Amino acid sequence: MIPLTYYLIFSAMLFCIGVYGVLARRNSIMILVSIELMLNAVNINLVAFSAYLRGDDPIGQMFSLFAIAVGAGEIGVGLAIILNLYRLRNTINIDQIDFLKW
Repeated sequence: MIPLTYYLIFSAMLFCIGVYGVLARRNSIMILVSIELMLNAVNINLVAFSAYLRGDDPIGQMFSLFAIAVGAGEIGVGLAIILNLYRLRNTINIDQIDFLKW
């Protein structure tokens, strides 16, 4: 059995890659992909802690499936917003979207 720390280190690295992607990218689709990476890191933590602390109790797996469903809905709404912004401004670059500026 693989130690819990390996899963936690992998999850932390995945989460840090997602945070870097959100902070460094200008493309809104890449920002959505980075948010999904962070959500997958949380799912790995949920499943790993559930397997190590609860054994056969699938509570972490159920929470992980719920988080995946929420993430799928988030991507659907996010892509709809990005498509509407592209139709209005012909760009998906975050720096060029200035609807709320005076």
